Amino acid sequence: MKIYWLAFWIIIFDQITKWMVKHWMNLHDSISLIGTTVQLTYLENPGMAFGIRFFETHPFWSRWFFSIVSILASIGLIWYIYRMRHERRMYRVSLALILGGAVGNLIDRVTFGRVVDFMDVDIPDLFGMQRWPVFNVADSSVVLGMIVMSAFVMFTKHGKEQVQADEEETQTMIGTKKEMAE
Repeated sequence: MKIYWLAFWIIIFDQITKWMVKHWMNLHDSISLIGTTVQLTYLENPGMAFGIRFFETHPFWSRWFFSIVSILASIGLIWYIYRMRHERRMYRVSLALILGGAVGNLIDRVTFGRVVDFMDVDIPDLFGMQRWPVFNVADSSVVLGMIVMSAFVMFTKHGKEQVQADEEETQTMIGTKKEMAE
């Protein structure tokens, strides 16, 4: 399916940019692009988005916990994209954006135990933060995918119908499982 190519190219672009940062910068170095507003800052994140961490005192468990969650999410997205192969293109594009970002960060996590982040943007007074957390291409892809999906669901009749159909299918599955248990 063509939509998987979008995820593939996101993964490639993400990995190339991370490779460039790792090979041309030292950890914690910053390069100013637009004053202090936009910088390249090389960080390695052992946690998840925005530096959220679990098992902080046990890096081995943290690495594999996030890896397993990412693997399961990626498999679920691959299956769901296939299942939605006849749905609207924008919905599938949003899923491919999320998949590309998830796999891009998964590669780092499995290979290095941490994710390379480098985009450092100052967004003053947003959510009470001094600076936005440093992020990467994969993170941007996931966020963009979520925005596209949210817009699709909220602003299109087809999106609202899809959400309703998914909810009805879930309720049917729950009812079937209850009947089988009885």
